[in-house]
Amino acid sequence: MKSFSLLPLAAIAAALVIPDAETAQSLRLQLQDSKPQSIWDSLPSADQIWADAEERVEQVVGCAKHKVENVVDTVYETTVKYDNQFRTAFAGDEWLASKQDKKSPEDHPPHHGPPHDGPPHHGPPDHHGPHHPHHGPPNQTVYQLIAESKYTTRLAKLINEYPDLVEMLNGTKANFTVFAPTDQAFEKIPKHAPKPSKEQLKHILSYHVSPEFYPAGRVLVTRTIPTALGAEFIHAPQRLSTQVSFRGLTVNFYARIIAVNIFGTNGVIHGIDSILLPPPKVADIITSFPGEFSTLELALYKTGLFPAFNDTKTHHGGTLFAPSNFAFQKLGPRINAFLFSEHGLKYLKALIEYHGAPDVTLYSDAIYKHKEDSESFPDHRIPKGIYHIDLETGLKGKSLSVDIARYGRLIEIKINGFNRVAVSDGIAADGVIHVVNSVLIPPKEPGMVSLEADDTLTVEELKAALAPFVDQIEEGKSGWEL
Repeated sequence: MKSFSLLPLAAIAAALVIPDAETAQSLRLQLQDSKPQSIWDSLPSADQIWADAEERVEQVVGCAKHKVENVVDTVYETTVKYDNQFRTAFAGDEWLASKQDKKSPEDHPPHHGPPHDGPPHHGPPDHHGPHHPHHGPPNQTVYQLIAESKYTTRLAKLINEYPDLVEMLNGTKANFTVFAPTDQAFEKIPKHAPKPSKEQLKHILSYHVSPEFYPAGRVLVTRTIPTALGAEFIHAPQRLSTQVSFRGLTVNFYARIIAVNIFGTNGVIHGIDSILLPPPKVADIITSFPGEFSTLELALYKTGLFPAFNDTKTHHGGTLFAPSNFAFQKLGPRINAFLFSEHGLKYLKALIEYHGAPDVTLYSDAIYKHKEDSESFPDHRIPKGIYHIDLETGLKGKSLSVDIARYGRLIEIKINGFNRVAVSDGIAADGVIHVVNSVLIPPKEPGMVSLEADDTLTVEELKAALAPFVDQIEEGKSGWEL
């Protein structure tokens, strides 16, 4: 097995041992009447994944575990950026730090393939960890498990204020997944944060619940998860993201999962050490990180596109392939001087329009398309393997060719055949952001290779590529502004 596959596997294994043993064990014991089963019992066919690299993985994991145990957690207030109403949070620094592996899963798929999403039919070999026998099926709902635990008293108290949430978590309409903040998680709320309204609080609680069944094994191979909170500006479920790193298994980069697979009769609970807050809008994320997007922000303001991108009445969701500051630097000083000059602004506007797809929200493992005639959404999962889609951009009649190679957590996104997404799944309230380290330039003809966006590109070549769309932009036919 290639070394690029060992690091994610090592991180996955480390994620299972990071929680403080006493804390995690006490939480599990409180939430279950019976003795909890080994965490390995929740992993689907893990022995099949690691069979051909077992010794090497164990060596890497042993080293990783030693280092992880000495890591000091990042202070919550500096990790998460709040708005002034304590309604949204985004761990942007950690998201931007999650650069994609240079190796491509498309070129080197795992030998045995990813684990399946269903429950395991048998446990892995005993040498992976201690094995505990099963103690029969659960006999309490996920709500009852939360309500009776002394470690989730504050969560239970909040849920009890909303009879419809209680009814939902006691019901059998779905197999729910609850990411349950412990009482200690509530202690991390900044003291200066204003108290959210009752409506805002319900949104926050709904964001901790998924109407789909995600035991630990499925969480480990899933990048984004739908929640019970409707995304107001997408008209679809608001999603959260999961990560596996040497910090452990986390949700939205800052909430660590400290207890897993507490099964109820109608779902599963995972204990987390921080409260999850719904994400901000795309425009707010862009403006919050000038070190990465100051040039893009300037482009949005100078072209007059910022209000359109920020106005959710003109589009329902959307996907932005956001060029980083480095991407603009690669163009060289001459092209940048032209684009941001009075004569180049119309070309800059066309260029920015080409980086966004209004009304289509494309995550690395899910897609939502706006349909005015329907409020129901079918299965939006992107299948494993290779997935291709043409996204119509803000330039009418011009699409981005997007290919997603997906094998479990290993995901790579390529645009127009060779432009790789550097950082994916910046989940927002009104869409999603994928960071690209090269400015995207539309090819002259469908199927043709687009020009290289570097300092070898001339102003004349750039103008020729964008000229067909300048008249369209000047006539006000922007896909983001209609």
